[in-house]
Amino acid sequence: MKQLIFSNWNLVRLVRLLMGIAILVQAVLLADVLFILLGILFTALPVFNIGCGCNNSCYTAPQKKQTNHKEITYEEVG
Repeated sequence: MKQLIFSNWNLVRLVRLLMGIAILVQAVLLADVLFILLGILFTALPVFNIGCGCNNSCYTAPQKKQTNHKEITYEEVG
């Protein structure tokens, strides 16, 4: 768990953390419970490095190139 939290930090993950902290601070200042819960959620996502696409769930395999092309011949009808 410690390795998950303290490794693989990049700029995008840091920006996500700062945005989550900003939401959390603003929610505490306004004393809004719903936004406090959302702030906790948006702060926890980058801390634990989870979210959409972090485990390649949105990954699509590249298409394979076809190497054998058959030439098509046409006949004139009529």
